Amino acid sequence: MSEEPFAQHRGLLFTVAYEMLGSAADAEDVVQETWLRWADVDHAAVRDPRAYLVRIVTRQGLNRLRSVARRREEYVGEWLPEPLLTTPDVAADVELAESVSIAMLTVLETLGPAERAVFVLREVFETPYDEIADAVGKTPAAVRQIAHRAREHVAARRPRVTVSTTEQQEVVDRFLAAVRDGDVQALLDVLAPDVVVVADGGGVVAAARRPMEGAAFVARALSGLARLDAVVDATPAWVNGSPGGRITIGGQLDTAVSLTIEDGRITRVYAIRNPHKLAGMAEEATLTRS
Repeated sequence: MSEEPFAQHRGLLFTVAYEMLGSAADAEDVVQETWLRWADVDHAAVRDPRAYLVRIVTRQGLNRLRSVARRREEYVGEWLPEPLLTTPDVAADVELAESVSIAMLTVLETLGPAERAVFVLREVFETPYDEIADAVGKTPAAVRQIAHRAREHVAARRPRVTVSTTEQQEVVDRFLAAVRDGDVQALLDVLAPDVVVVADGGGVVAAARRPMEGAAFVARALSGLARLDAVVDATPAWVNGSPGGRITIGGQLDTAVSLTIEDGRITRVYAIRNPHKLAGMAEEATLTRS
């Protein structure tokens, strides 16, 4: 039995599952479940292995989404997606980079399971409606309606990407340097007046349980990191397809940072501190639309 089709499309399957779930750990489990089902079928009877595998991973992703719904409702504080360390080439695919950004994945959390699956398959992977219908167990006409509603829902909430990757990197570098130095004025210079910080500690480590708002408040809070007894470092990293950062305290990864930037200033800071969510920052993930 050849596993070549599965191995060939594994990166795609992980990307579909991750965009549906916002969790690398859950996505890996779903990909593994997909492999087990692929191993049990007669491969010679599968006309289109890619479509077949995407259908399986979508169904397994829907099952997992429904099973984790209660867990996320009971989550302590703000829930954010698990960050992934990515390569610069992910940023080169602008649509992919936007779709896997922490900001977009947070928006996708506001969709229902079927809406999210349809949106991801149609808008990100350009899957034909009949194939989506087969994957989610609905008619093509129903899928078209769901896709329309999901598209409008996301459009009203998605962040505006108005700067180039180079400009993003420049702002990120200034932000990280200000955090390292504990420089309040430098932070005020790079933060939008109405900046919002969303932190995820999961009840495991300290983190604000509600979003923090306002440049002055946020700058004071972030500058305090430099006054800790342990050595604090803030270094750039490609996080979910965009320039972001890693904050280490005492040599240990403490926080993954993703930023939303508009007109040269940071409008939103996503700070993932829950240690159970930081495994994806250990090595570069493979994300692809093909």
